Amino acid sequence: MALSTAEAGLEARYRARSLWLDGVPESLEPRPGLPGDVECDVAIVGAGFTGLWTAYYLKQLDPALRVVVLEREIAGYGPSGRNGGWASPGMAGNAGAYGLARDSDPIRRGVRETQNGVEEIGRVVAREGIDCGYLKAGALTIATTAPQRDRLLGHSARSYERGDLDRELSLSEAAELVHVPDLQASTFAADAARIDPARLVRGLARTCEGLGVTIYERTPALELVQGRVRCGSGSVRADVVLRTTESYTTQLPGESLRYLPLYSLMIATEPLPEEVWEQLGWRDGLLIGDAHHLFFYAQRTRDGRIAIGGRGAPYRLRDPISEQHERSAPVAERLRQAIRRHFPAAGDAAITHHWGGPLAAPRDWSMSVTFDRVTGLGYAGGYTGHGVVASNISGRTMADLVLGRDTDLVTLPWVGHDSRRWEPEPLRFLASRAIVGILAHADRYEDRTGRPSRRTRLVAPFMPGGG
Repeated sequence: MALSTAEAGLEARYRARSLWLDGVPESLEPRPGLPGDVECDVAIVGAGFTGLWTAYYLKQLDPALRVVVLEREIAGYGPSGRNGGWASPGMAGNAGAYGLARDSDPIRRGVRETQNGVEEIGRVVAREGIDCGYLKAGALTIATTAPQRDRLLGHSARSYERGDLDRELSLSEAAELVHVPDLQASTFAADAARIDPARLVRGLARTCEGLGVTIYERTPALELVQGRVRCGSGSVRADVVLRTTESYTTQLPGESLRYLPLYSLMIATEPLPEEVWEQLGWRDGLLIGDAHHLFFYAQRTRDGRIAIGGRGAPYRLRDPISEQHERSAPVAERLRQAIRRHFPAAGDAAITHHWGGPLAAPRDWSMSVTFDRVTGLGYAGGYTGHGVVASNISGRTMADLVLGRDTDLVTLPWVGHDSRRWEPEPLRFLASRAIVGILAHADRYEDRTGRPSRRTRLVAPFMPGGG
């Protein structure tokens, strides 16, 4: 049946959000919205990874629960359908922010859980038959200048937050994974997998529905209070109300300073011929990032493209989250130059997609999973770019908290953590601009001179460990 003009417009708008959503094989026509007042046991606001993982594990643990998920757009519209497709280990946050020593047992257990999270995603994908291109081939971080090398190897050697996630490779070992000109050092994390995030989140939504979860789309939540979520077309009454809206939390009443909406942008090449991949020597499924301050992250996609992303587009003061911020010509050009510099055989490939979206940066850059058993209110988020795996951990943890299960997950560092709010505008906006501008200048200086930049100290108070 042909789509109406309005439906076709929505379909085009949703597909334009990312390469991944554009490639979803099924229609992106929204599910029905909330028809009026309903009652359930658990109401979840946000049909991204965190909300859907929470719904999935709740139904796995207690199939009789009545679970409703409310989504303003469609499942996977936000960061879950736009990210870099990295299912990789590593903590979202640092030990100091959680009030712990860097070599403490909770931190070590947290790091191990991020490794398990990669495996758990793979297990669910296989068990539920979700076709999202999951391929565990590891993640390589490269350094092509002396300052990058010192940062990469210094961090790898000293950070308990990284645990034993990665190891330094020799130049010959790295060359077996990919051919990068001017490589000075690299580290490799074996416990990392490539995914197509939109196919994962859309498949997870269908799986949840198969378990009996009800998903209402095009249904904005106007107010979340104890026992109720108020929407324009009615209210959902529930003993448990969970907020899983990540950066979009800042658009809810009273939550504007909860996070810094930090934009990350991506581009993707056309599918590359096999002879180009042979020249690149890029192992299928391998994730690659670098050690710039404004680092890039890239994957070899299942259909043979390079999809590469990075930071560099601050929000605008009067409109922190807007589709207008999702494309930036300067950032796209910087990413294109990264392809030409590091993967020269693909330097002339056409760019077919350019997209972006906001991620949520708490003031201390550390994630939270919180549930109040008295009020039945809970929330999870603040992943600062670690969301693919962190959301899976949060979903399992939130399910255990809601059901009162005494598990190791509910004792991990981020459970019950409460980050302080960001400074009021325009201070938050100025911090955002300074972070991007100064780190970009530092990268240009280091690339030009081969010496470390000291200007990064100017934004240290706003960065991880400085809040």
